Amino acid sequence: MSTIAIAGLGWLGLPLASQLRDLGHTVKGSVTSKSKQEELKTYGLDVYQVEIAEDEIRGEINSFLKDTEILIVLIPPGLRRNTGHNHALRMAQFLDAIEKSQIKKVILVSSTGVYDDSQGKVTEADIPKPEDSKGKQLVEVEQLFFKSPAIQSMIIRFGGLYGGSRNPVKYLAGRTGLTNGQAPVNMIHRQDCIGIILGVIYKNAFGHILNAVNPEHPTKEVYYTQQAKKLGLEPPQYEVEDATLFKQVDSANLQPLIGYTFKKSL
Repeated sequence: MSTIAIAGLGWLGLPLASQLRDLGHTVKGSVTSKSKQEELKTYGLDVYQVEIAEDEIRGEINSFLKDTEILIVLIPPGLRRNTGHNHALRMAQFLDAIEKSQIKKVILVSSTGVYDDSQGKVTEADIPKPEDSKGKQLVEVEQLFFKSPAIQSMIIRFGGLYGGSRNPVKYLAGRTGLTNGQAPVNMIHRQDCIGIILGVIYKNAFGHILNAVNPEHPTKEVYYTQQAKKLGLEPPQYEVEDATLFKQVDSANLQPLIGYTFKKSL
């Protein structure tokens, strides 16, 4: 069984680590804070404190990457919080450390945010044309990893994440005057995220780009109204609009590469 390192033991990384351990793999993980490291060590996890900045990497980066065959990168870009940091610069620092290690296979978790909201129906065959800074940085990071001669990368672009206590409708409940209600949603459940990552590992499907989004695409208005009712929340209200800018993200590569069947319906 492989030794697998997960950069970012959070909402997705922790249950993924648990499943990989159950399957017999040796699993290492990284977190940014010392307190989080101590907390997770009490669960018997092999955890390293690693903080990636634009100009350097602080912490136990060499120990974290050592003796690892597969690295899974689950580092959130943190670009929604307007911190002003450069995610692409941080990830270039990280890639430099990866290339100096013996790691040959990397799964980089990216986002459907690489596609602009006006691109319509897209698959991996369509070139992302992001207009915003976040999307542009995500594309830059994908290209950095994909073109690296030192590693084989699989880029996985997840849609909107939900599962556990995480449901995007919690941020929309009761809001009024929302736009693009007729645009399709592009969502994926945490269980399917884990299933697809495992599929990549076990099918050895590296060297590709993969869109990972549930094939069901109800409209935002229909989906979030239904989710609000399920949770007993006030449904969001959308404006009536003549035309809708939208993107619908599908995958042409998922079946040929790993033959994955989604476990969760929307």
